[in-house]
Amino acid sequence: MKLQKTITTKIAGALAVLFLAGAVSACSPEVGSEEWCNDLKEKPKGDWTANEATDFAKHCLM
Repeated sequence: MKLQKTITTKIAGALAVLFLAGAVSACSPEVGSEEWCNDLKEKPKGDWTANEATDFAKHCLM
């Protein structure tokens, strides 16, 4: 009985992690998409990372 509870707890924990990972990744648009470019245009340029600035130049300006 104790082993079954341990296994159930581990499975529930793994499912929770997978659910959260899926929820977080689904929230952000794909880099280079029109939505991503628009989101970055609204974000203050001082808050951009170096990668965001490079990707913006590659995908949104060219």
